[in-house]
Amino acid sequence: MKKSLLSILSCPVSKEDLTLYVDEKDIDTSNDEILIGSLISKDTKNKYHINNCIPRFVSSDNYARSFGFQWNKFARIQLDSYSNQLISFKRFWGSTGWDLSDLKDKWILDAGSGSGRFAEIALKAGANVVAIDYSSAIDSCSENLRKFPNFHPIQADIYSLPFKSESFDFIYSLGVLQHTPNVGKAFNSLLPFLKHQGSICVDFYEKRYASMIHPKYILRYLTVPIPHEVLFKILERIVPVILKINLILRTIPLIGIYLTRLIPVADYRKMHSLTNEEATELALLDTFDWLSAKYDNPQTIKSIKKFIQYSNLEKVHIFRKGHLILRAQKASNTII
Repeated sequence: MKKSLLSILSCPVSKEDLTLYVDEKDIDTSNDEILIGSLISKDTKNKYHINNCIPRFVSSDNYARSFGFQWNKFARIQLDSYSNQLISFKRFWGSTGWDLSDLKDKWILDAGSGSGRFAEIALKAGANVVAIDYSSAIDSCSENLRKFPNFHPIQADIYSLPFKSESFDFIYSLGVLQHTPNVGKAFNSLLPFLKHQGSICVDFYEKRYASMIHPKYILRYLTVPIPHEVLFKILERIVPVILKINLILRTIPLIGIYLTRLIPVADYRKMHSLTNEEATELALLDTFDWLSAKYDNPQTIKSIKKFIQYSNLEKVHIFRKGHLILRAQKASNTII
């Protein structure tokens, strides 16, 4: 943890300022980073630990444990800097619609960072990025991005964020909210920390007839209870085989494309230029994601409009681009 982060932190329980306690030997003087320490609320009732440079506001055993497992297995696969692709770059800028020059030196919250694929894009734009994740994926994110002086990883709960009000100029959450117990509550939990006239972008799996008959929703009844290590080993064996079957089905005239939709595997070979190894790794990662996450709550445009109807947002734009995407701006605090 860098000391500069303390200026925007507050106790998620009492909402009071936090006091930092650290031994001098636990500070990396080369970059003024705190390796181990404690954060204690002003009333001294709440204490949070800093370890491995990361402030921890939650326990490690929670509903997002499967994501910690998968992102520590595939710590770098989705980073553009590792894959030499522009997959994350295109999705970030295509979803947010933000201008690269607007992010420089601004405070940005990445809500649900995973291993840091989108945080890397924002960091390269010069933003001060605070990346939170509920799971131990924050450790792989920290390992991937700690070279950036403007990067701040935190393990925290989206429903109980440890920040002062209106700390961020931009907030984004991509590929995350559908995996929370209450999607509307998760989204609205972000808004108090967005500055007035600040911008927010989130996305969701879309709930529609074609998506809800996807075989993953049947299989999830069987796979979610399976221990993650066991499920992963099963998928390691069968995903390469299923990908080959998928390729054969595509060659069938007229009906081949429809038959592939019945195959429960994430196959990105038509969307991106991938080697066979890359396609297999991405398929294994996302198929595990489909079948292991405790929550999978897709949304409709109607449901999104419902849970934002009482929010202080303007310039709301909801559209389809792979996912359902919501862009908006927090209204000005001007009193007339």
